[in-house]
Order: sequence, then C-alpha cells, then structure tokens
Amino acid sequence: MEREEKKQEEEKVKLATSDGGGEEGHIDGFSDERRMMMMETRVRLACPDFSGKPQLEESPPLVLSVSSDRTDTWAPSILSSSSSSFPCLSPPLPPSVGLDGVLAEGRLVLDVYRAGGEVLPVFWECVQEQMRGLQYLRLGSEDEGALESSLRVLPRLSHLRSLAIRGHRFHDPQADPLPGLLSSLPDSLSSLSLLVHLDLSFNRLSSLPPCILSLSHLSELLLCHNQLSGLPEGVGALASLRRVSLLGNRLVDLPPGLGLLCRLEELDVSFNLLETLPEELGQLQDLQTLELSNNRLRALPETLGSLRSLRQLLIQSNDLRTVPACLQSLPLLDKLDVRNNPLGRPPTPPPLAHVTPDLECSATPELHLGLEQHSFQVSPAGCHVFLPGGAELLFPRRCVNTVTQLQWAERRPDRKWVWLEEHDILLSRQLELLPHGATFDKVPVEVCVPYRKTRKGDVAVRRFDGQSWTTLQTLSRRGSEKHSCRPGGRPARLACCSVSQFSWFVAVSRPFLDSCSVSPEGALLVSQYDPGIKLTFPPECTTETRTVTLQVLQVAQSEVRHLTGDPHASASPLLCLSQTPSMHFLQPITVQVPLPPGVTGHMVDMSRLHLMHGDPTAHTWTDITTQVSLYVTHIYAVFSITHFSWYWLWYTTHRCVSGVVRKMYQRLKQFRVRFLALQRKNDPEQVLLQCLPSDKAESRLSSLSEQYEGPQPSELCILLEGEQFFAGFERGIDISADRPDCKEGRLSFTFYSHLKNIKEVHVCPIIPQQGPVRGQVSFYRGEVPVDLPEEVASKRKGHDNQWMATLPLRIPNADCDGNISGELNLGDPESGYLTQTNLLSISLRINQEWQNIGISLGIGYDQLERIRNQHRDNFGAQVLAMLFHWARGQQGAGPGAVQRLVKALVDSGRRDLAEEVEDVVTLGKRKYEESLKRVGLETPATSADPQSS
Repeated sequence: MEREEKKQEEEKVKLATSDGGGEEGHIDGFSDERRMMMMETRVRLACPDFSGKPQLEESPPLVLSVSSDRTDTWAPSILSSSSSSFPCLSPPLPPSVGLDGVLAEGRLVLDVYRAGGEVLPVFWECVQEQMRGLQYLRLGSEDEGALESSLRVLPRLSHLRSLAIRGHRFHDPQADPLPGLLSSLPDSLSSLSLLVHLDLSFNRLSSLPPCILSLSHLSELLLCHNQLSGLPEGVGALASLRRVSLLGNRLVDLPPGLGLLCRLEELDVSFNLLETLPEELGQLQDLQTLELSNNRLRALPETLGSLRSLRQLLIQSNDLRTVPACLQSLPLLDKLDVRNNPLGRPPTPPPLAHVTPDLECSATPELHLGLEQHSFQVSPAGCHVFLPGGAELLFPRRCVNTVTQLQWAERRPDRKWVWLEEHDILLSRQLELLPHGATFDKVPVEVCVPYRKTRKGDVAVRRFDGQSWTTLQTLSRRGSEKHSCRPGGRPARLACCSVSQFSWFVAVSRPFLDSCSVSPEGALLVSQYDPGIKLTFPPECTTETRTVTLQVLQVAQSEVRHLTGDPHASASPLLCLSQTPSMHFLQPITVQVPLPPGVTGHMVDMSRLHLMHGDPTAHTWTDITTQVSLYVTHIYAVFSITHFSWYWLWYTTHRCVSGVVRKMYQRLKQFRVRFLALQRKNDPEQVLLQCLPSDKAESRLSSLSEQYEGPQPSELCILLEGEQFFAGFERGIDISADRPDCKEGRLSFTFYSHLKNIKEVHVCPIIPQQGPVRGQVSFYRGEVPVDLPEEVASKRKGHDNQWMATLPLRIPNADCDGNISGELNLGDPESGYLTQTNLLSISLRINQEWQNIGISLGIGYDQLERIRNQHRDNFGAQVLAMLFHWARGQQGAGPGAVQRLVKALVDSGRRDLAEEVEDVVTLGKRKYEESLKRVGLETPATSADPQSS
C-alpha cells in the first residue's frame, strides 16, 4: 500500500514538473526565474525529508569531501545495501532514499544543494551508465571547489542537451544572493555537440568563452548579469540560436555578425551601455521580440523597418529624440514602449569645459560606519559619511566650527506618522539625525536617503521637525561605487536634499507633477512621467498670465481588464489638469497622450476608444469622445479642450464605461481619516464612535462639544473607499454581544468618503471588576479587498487586522486626574538613585523640549501624542506624565536608568538639567556609602582606606 502511494506521488511530481515538449529542456511560456523555481520544486518534492514529507525548505549543504585522487575513500559513503538498484546519498538525503530520487529520466539537479557540484564526480565514478545518458543538468557556481570538480566531468557527458551553471542560487546570512564564480569555460566543452540550451547567468564572464562558438545546435543562450563588454564577430556561426539574453552586462556595441543569426526570435540586450546598433540587425527576419531598454541609444537604424516578424520593440529609458517612421510599416508590431526618452526635445548642448576641482573639496575624508556605530564626529575639514543600508551624509568644509559629535538612527516605517498624499508611497525607513535642531548656518549638509523604487514617479524627501512635515527639493542619484547596501551589489538609489538642521527624513514616491506659466504668447508643457504627454497652449488663449499644473497617475492594466471583463481592454495614464485662476481658455488647448498599451494607430478600432472627462467635485465621469476633435497617430491620441479637469483614455468593448471608470478611480484613491470616541455628557456610558475624513474631524468635534466630551481625534490613518474596520473596547470595557454589527466583541464599520460613519453604543464595566476602571477603544483594519491595485496594496504591510489607532475612554467615577499612586523610585543606591520628589523637581524645569526628551528616552510618537491630548490644557501635567510613564517602564529594568535619563537630557540640549541629576546621584551615593560605614558594611574601596582602621 505504501509503495503504491509513493508511486502515485512520484507520478504527480513528474506531471507537475514535466517539460513543455521542447528540445531545449525547459518549460515553454515561462520566464527563466519561473522555470528555475519549477525545477527546484521538482527536485525538492522528489526528495522527502526524514519525516517522509515533501522537502519545501532549502536543503542543507552536501557534506562530502570530494577530490579526484580519493575515489576509493568517498565512494563507499554513498553506497548502501538497500533494495534500490542505485546508491543512496547521505547527507542530506536519508539512507532510505536512493539516487533515483535525484537522478531520474536523464535529469540531474544539483544547484539546490550547497557545494552540490562536488557530487558530480562521485556520480560519474559510481553510476557511469546512468550518467552517460544524462540530458539535463543544473549546477550552482557559488562554491569554487565544487565548480572546478564539475567542470572536469562535463566534457564526458556527451548526450547533454541542457546545461545551467548559475549564480545567485543561495544567500548569505543577510539574505543577499551569493554571486557566481564562473569566469571561463574549458575548451573541452566544445565536445557537447548536442547542447541546445545553455544558461550561464549571474557569473563573472568578461568575454564569451570560445568553446561556445562550436556548439552548432545551440538554440537558447542566456548570459544575463555577467561582465561582458563585447561579443566576438564569430557569434554569427551559431545559426541555430532562437533566443539570446544579454541583460545586465557592460556591452558598448554589438558585432555586425549578429545579423547572421537568421533563426533568432528573441534578443534581449537591455541594461547595457549601448550607444549605437549595427545596421545588420535588419537581417533578422524571424525576430519577434527586441529588448533595447535602459541603454544609451541616441538613434535607431532605419533597417529596423525590415523586421517584418517583429511584435514587441521595447526602447524605453534611452536618449532617443526621434523614432524612425519606418516602424509604422511593421505589420505585426503590437507593442512599442518608448517611455522615458526625450522625444521631441532639442539635442543636448555640448558639455562645458572641464573645470579642475578644488583641491580642498577633493580631499574630503570618508567615514564608513558599521551597524553598531551610531555616533560619529565631524571636524571643520568636512566628512563624507557612509551609513549602513546605503545612506550618505556629505558635510562640506567649514559646516562646523569645532569637532562636533553627531548621531544617527533608523526607524521602521510608520505610515501613521509620515505625511502622505492621496497617491503617495513610502519608499524608505525614517532616518533620524541627532541632535535634533543641530544647525549648519554657513554651508548646508547634504542628506541622501536610500529608497527602493516601486513604480514610476517623482521621488521626494520629506522632513519632520517635530511639529509638521515639509517636502524638500530633491535630486535622485546612485550612491558611491565604494558603498553599497549589499556586499558586492549595485549602489543604492539615493534621494538627496540640502538641509541646515537635523531631524527626521523619509523618501516618498508621488505622481509626477509639472507646472508652467501660460502667458498671452502661449506655452508648451511636457510631462516628466512621459515626454509623449504634452499640452500646447496657442497664442491668445488667455488675456492674463495663469499657472497650469499637470499631474499624471499610473494605472494598472490588470485591474482595468478585471473590471471590464475584456482581456484586451487597457487605459492610458490618468491626467489631472488644474489652473490658477480657474476659468475657461479663449482658444482650444491641444492635449497629446499616448494610446493605451497594446494599441497602435494602424490597428485601433475607433469605436472602442473612449475619452472620459472627470468632475472632481461631483465624482462623476462622462464620455466626451463625440464632443471633442479626437484623432490618433501611430502611438498618440490628440484632442482639444477649453477647460481643465480630469481626462482618461480607455480602450474597451464596453459602450457605457462611466461606471467602470468611476470604480477604477475609487480603487486608486485613498483617504486620510481620523477617529473620534466621545461620551455623552448626560449619560457617560453612552459613547459615540465616528470615522471622518481628516479635514472634517476638527469641525465635527466643535459641533459636538455641547453634548459630548472626550479625547482629541486620533492620528491620521489611510483607508480605502468601502474598506471595513472594527472598533474594540479594551481594558475593562465591553459592549453588548447581541448587537447585529458586533463580531467577536468588536463593532464593525464600513468607511465611505461621502457618508458619515457614526455608531452610538452603550458601554459598561466588566461585571467582575469592582471600583472605577479606565478603558480605551482601539480601531482595527478589517479584511483587505481582494481587488486592490498594486500601488495601493504596497502601502498595506503587516497583518490585515493590524492596530490603527487607540483613544482613551473614561467611564463614570474613573480617576481622570492621572495621579501617580504609590512611591516611584528610579535606579538603585549603588549606580544612581532618584526619588519621586526628584522627578517632580526635574519636571518643573523642562520646557517645550519635553517631546524631544521623551523620544530620546525611547517613548513612541503615539504615546507622546496621547499624553499631549490627554493633558492638552495643562503643560506641566504633560511633562510630568511623560517622565512618570518612562519611569514606570524602568521598574525592574536593572541599573542604568538614571544614566539613560542623563543622556536624553544632554541629547535634547538640557545639559544644565543633566548636571543637576548627576549632582543628586553623587549626593545619594555618598549618603549610601556613609550609611554602610555606620553599620560596618564598608565597600572594598572604603575598607582599603588606611584611615578607616
């Protein structure tokens, strides 16, 4: 019975991981990474662990000492007397699993084991018959010894048809991928005459190994992410090639011999350094996909018009000013991506004469900090500081007058405290530079925050000064080649700004916002998001100068198709147009927008094209296709308007799409809301819960002040239209479970931007508790909508029911004065001792810097805000509540609490208070030692004193 179940399981694995039928030995229709994952899954499922369950985690390394001169030593270690006809491999496989679990049907996958290549010579010596028929082989290249062992055996595998020797198969303890070590191939590999698929990606190849040019049957060659600077002219001898990928290398040109690859169907040379293309590319008559993005191309050869089979041409992120007109005649071209090119702009002016840099600036010292180094010094000579994670700080000369001690810290992203607009995305952690308020009057300091790009948009640095957020003028660049957030990796993207004070900094992504001033002479406005989006203002369109603004919002095509139910539907970017002052133009304004993805001028069906006009006030969308003069070119749509609003170009089979467009925009739109928890004055057990847009919370609170009382509104939270959330009563407060909207003790809500979300409930103390109790109401997210757009879903991190906001709630007879009951003593007599009276005396000396002191003590922003709201009319109570809140947390925390308080006072600029605390501690220590002497328990230092005897 067990044997039958095992056989059925093996059959399922074979079916789930079988080829698509191609000779290349890979699964058609999937990307390289996807194929790799599927093959890994096949091997791991075929190799159960000791419990008999499929092995899903990364296998441990093969612990085998393998060398060519010790065959008789290691051979017995993989042989067993089991009933299997194959030897068993251990470790990592248990003795009960034979080699047939790894080597089956002419396939051998060893790149899922660390140093797995060392086992290849073992297999060759022990099971040569099975190895001679091997057709599919995968090896890792992160281990030098294993790689050398494998390369010696490869020429003997004459029936091999698919070979992969890749890096990045394993990761270091910091979760960074390990680079491959393959830098060359032996000439003897030219004997693999049957090889049709070769993958050498993520290695260190600086040139194409000559042995590859002898593989005449090779149809797929993958050399992604190597160090290739050029290709040999003889590459044209590989006439059977159908797919070539050279992504992520250092190619500066392509050889003319590339045009001899007459059967080539896919060529990917993106992310290289190409400036020109050979004319011979036009000879590739079977070419269907040509990927040229992220290079330095300034022009395309006219011979591309001969590629009659071309379906996809991707040339985004180059330096193209024009696109050849011959591309319009390609009959099968259905995707042409020209984004991020300076199309239509004049040529770049010649560079200015080279100016020899000031010797003073070139000699700026560098300082590389480790993970545990959170403090550093800057002298008047300046310094270039490199922080862990990729951040950089550039202190120019004379920014400080004396040697200054500075600090840095990195906080986890907290979206409740970062100011985000409706379509903004947080890209980085919060970088805190200490001490807060440290100024650099003469020369500003450059702060560069590392960020991870999530979508195409404008990157900006926002600064928090303790009261409000401001957006700083930002420039984006790559980090220094000497410093990378990942060892051996590419330098991080940096958002840089100049500041004169230290505080908190984050990087955010926002939709591109462009503006210009329109005079009676006319103007031209080109979008940063896509140079193909243009607004042309003719002369005499206005009698007075006005400012116009263009904002472009990216749209996920998968969401458009899901909403319309049309697999071929698509939409252009959303244009948000505004002006100051707001009035109609005297002449029509010409708007040019790219056609929706997948739509070109020669194949567009005008009956499926809809131009939608949005009214931001009424939240409605109207189809104005028949009301404007709309015509299309090969890749653009052009229409004229006289007033500004929202405009959106859709391509779908639906005749009435206004409702679908409105739903799509609501999915993109997010709302900043605040929560209220108020008690009715005449019945304190009755509580009003309310969720309001952030701009209406204060006015609503004022209107309810006659009937209700309670805390201030919560901090800002981001909610989606129609999103469900819950309010739960905690700490001694409960609600009736009989309510229809109560789920597991939580009251359910649904947020709508145009409706008031009000719930009025009765609360009561939990029956077993006696006496006054104090509670709170916490708001939690509900279930996430299943159809969230990608840019919206990226904001939602953590568990679905994550805590959003908590407001204190008091019921009758509760102690609302915040008095501290019991004696509160801080520290211990030996290392430092402060009494409750000492803390009270200190609080009377603290002024507006109390929040900075609280942050330096490790109190969270949310807790400080609650303290401020709870005692909003009593400044002294705020300071005292902050100190006692921290002191309570130090009870039982061991020695050192007093020193932490001293350090926080110094960091916040109150050295006078810090010295006062130290005086109190010193006096307390002396009194403590004197008391020990009186009872005869002197300390060792005291007993060593000769006078004490």
